[in-house]
Amino acid sequence: MSTATAKAVQALHFDLPPLPYPEDALAPVISAETLSLHHGKHHRKYVDTMNQLLQKEPVRGATLEDVVRASKGKLFNNAAQAWNHEFYWNSLSPKKLRPSAALARRIDSDFGSQERFADQLAKAAADQFGSGWAWLIEDAGKLAIATTSNADTPMAHGKRCLLTIDVWEHAYYVDYRNQRERYLSGVIGERLNWEFAERNLGL
Repeated sequence: MSTATAKAVQALHFDLPPLPYPEDALAPVISAETLSLHHGKHHRKYVDTMNQLLQKEPVRGATLEDVVRASKGKLFNNAAQAWNHEFYWNSLSPKKLRPSAALARRIDSDFGSQERFADQLAKAAADQFGSGWAWLIEDAGKLAIATTSNADTPMAHGKRCLLTIDVWEHAYYVDYRNQRERYLSGVIGERLNWEFAERNLGL
């Protein structure tokens, strides 16, 4: 890599994306206090730390996805968390949505029913030990549920992400204390953004 290229790569900088809705839009499932802390403090810290590290560690590419896929260690952790959080905000909807007919057919085919899908997603998210994420992904042409620990993301492994739920404690502790299952019930039952999932599938 030439010096000029290295300088150009080191100049990569990302801004904290705004929430796609007001801080109080997800209440009562997720409070404005939680969103203020989660987005304004935690997400911002990941973005700021990533930008600091990018000044020292050259990474080829121009997008946040490029940084995630090309990095490791502390840079990966912060870049992946920045990407995961932006994806998470878009995975949530202020209003209760239902899958379109096309997506509902996919869910019925791959999970047996929408109820079985909801149960499997809730169980996977509840059983994720410690900090991490629960995902609806497309893998080899089929819908599937996956979990990742800490900052890891299926996107980094070539999987198509459709929706995610953050199960780090800072996502729910203000509202639910240690009752992760209550948080999951509210999010899965009332706040999943199926329109976002459909866009990610190209429906």
